[in-house]
Amino acid sequence: MKTVLSKYKLFLKSNNKLNFESYKDLHNWSVNEIADFWDSIVKFFKIEFDNPPKTIYKFDKNFIKTLWFTDSKISYSKTVFKNDKENTPAIKYQDENGNYIEISWRSLKIKTLEFQKILIENNVQMGDRVAGYCSNTPDVVAAFLAANSLGAIWSSCSPDFGYDSVYDRFNQIQPKFLFYHSEYIYNGKIFSLASKAQKLKNSIKSISCILDLNTKSTFSNSLEKVKLNFKSVDFDHPIWILFSSGTTGKPKAITHRTGGMILEHFKALSIHQNVCSSDSYFWYSTTGWMMWNYSLSSLLLGSSLCIYNGSPVYPDNGVIWRFAEKAKINHFGHGAVFFQNLINDVPKDLDSIDLSNLKSIGSTGSPLFKETNIDLNKLFPNVHIISLSGGTDVCTAFIGGNPDMKVIPGEIQCKMLGASIEVWNDNGKKVKNEMGELVLTKPFISMPVFFWNDDNFVKYRNSYFSKFNQIWNHGDWVTQTENDGIIVHGRSDSTLNRSGVRIGTSEIYSAIKDLSCIEDSLIIHLDDIKKDKLILFVKSISEINVDELKSIIRQRCSPRHVPDLIYQCPDIPYTISGKKVEVPIKKILMGKNLNNIISKDSLRNPLSLDWFVEFYKNYL
Repeated sequence: MKTVLSKYKLFLKSNNKLNFESYKDLHNWSVNEIADFWDSIVKFFKIEFDNPPKTIYKFDKNFIKTLWFTDSKISYSKTVFKNDKENTPAIKYQDENGNYIEISWRSLKIKTLEFQKILIENNVQMGDRVAGYCSNTPDVVAAFLAANSLGAIWSSCSPDFGYDSVYDRFNQIQPKFLFYHSEYIYNGKIFSLASKAQKLKNSIKSISCILDLNTKSTFSNSLEKVKLNFKSVDFDHPIWILFSSGTTGKPKAITHRTGGMILEHFKALSIHQNVCSSDSYFWYSTTGWMMWNYSLSSLLLGSSLCIYNGSPVYPDNGVIWRFAEKAKINHFGHGAVFFQNLINDVPKDLDSIDLSNLKSIGSTGSPLFKETNIDLNKLFPNVHIISLSGGTDVCTAFIGGNPDMKVIPGEIQCKMLGASIEVWNDNGKKVKNEMGELVLTKPFISMPVFFWNDDNFVKYRNSYFSKFNQIWNHGDWVTQTENDGIIVHGRSDSTLNRSGVRIGTSEIYSAIKDLSCIEDSLIIHLDDIKKDKLILFVKSISEINVDELKSIIRQRCSPRHVPDLIYQCPDIPYTISGKKVEVPIKKILMGKNLNNIISKDSLRNPLSLDWFVEFYKNYL
């Protein structure tokens, strides 16, 4: 059976008179003839504009000012509901209690209309922000589609985020309306958000109404015809606001363009993951991770979106695979750490679970180790193992899968079409077979349109364009191999990764900085093949109550922020300019030689390093 990629190449041969002997040739064309490439994506997927573009692509050496599909109008939700099909469900859903339902396209449309009417009654208009403090459930999908149908801008946080973390995000964007779940279940326990949601309404004056989605979870099976109106928006009109991890301060409000998301997700999901309209697509996520937005776009293709709401290992680590059997999942995605844990503790009943429908397994969030990839191939010998790397910044991947190429364990298969990826050293020189920075040398369609409340693009430029002049530096430390595959070594900054979810160090520091018992702190994530530990070091003049400290972090941030280990240390190292020394300490704790890591002359308190060297010798 032909892959979508091979069908796309045949389309180019027939429609554009283009014939490519290799994927490398196709990729080169996609980044050198950018207008023709994206025009071909529109035509191949038959993406409909309500107003056609005058100009597809107008380059500007300041990437941020590059123009895309000028004067065009389009609607994400309208594109989704073109797939109003009778034969396959829109959503397959299971909660932690084992309740499984399938939701038809008509039922999803009825629920979307119900929420659309509520938003209109509350005067939600184009450009207003609508926020969700929610679990990952079908009603949240309908809430997003309702907001989108009005031209409102969506943003969401998962319920495991504490009040302070949610406030820091939503207060920046001043939403008019808040959807929330008053209760949710995780790991067999019931949690309440009711008081936090009310506190958000009281604290963020722009919020005029809050709605408990637990009261709206039932989907109608009515056969009535549904008339749903859609407001078309400019190609650059914001579709959603995602937030950075908060490593260097308050999370940045990364705002994405509607048209860019539609075109990019069609391409990424269909061409690079081989997702077809008859497939069932699953990627385990919370509503606070960009993979929620990314997987949502499987609905654009007419695929069935599969959602599991709850812990993926409760009541046992086979539960999510039994869901995959029941939902006949074709494409199964999760964070790399999940697959590492799977290999270390294979579910007892995995052999008896029918996973014959699986076509691909996707991994992202952190590098998928070579050994893990090899072991996954043994567990799932007929399944395409796809590793993706991109991020919240672009709400997609730059590098990912190629269903027509052989997978080399430890390498991501290819640069994705339309993404002008290179690897540069610190001198701005393109390198191969050596580690360097992943950069974009040309504008990319799913770059943020802007950061919210970022006058003159100051935060935007500082985030991506401060290292190299007018070149996007993504902050990933990678190697391009002889095969043109990519090995991702991790972030070149100090962002933490927990179960595939990015966590900012500053969020943990902020949660405990006011405690009288703590003078200072340092958080380090050890994440190699041998260990995956989040360690908090605290400087204190008194004994620390570890359980109490973990409880505070859990309440103020989320369970994912809670360290595995907490140790007291005599001092926290700082540079002369006053920055905490995070990455060098991580390297010390991974066994690297101190002399090759950092010059003590660059530190304000150089003797503080010695304690961490001894800690590694004695404890790790």
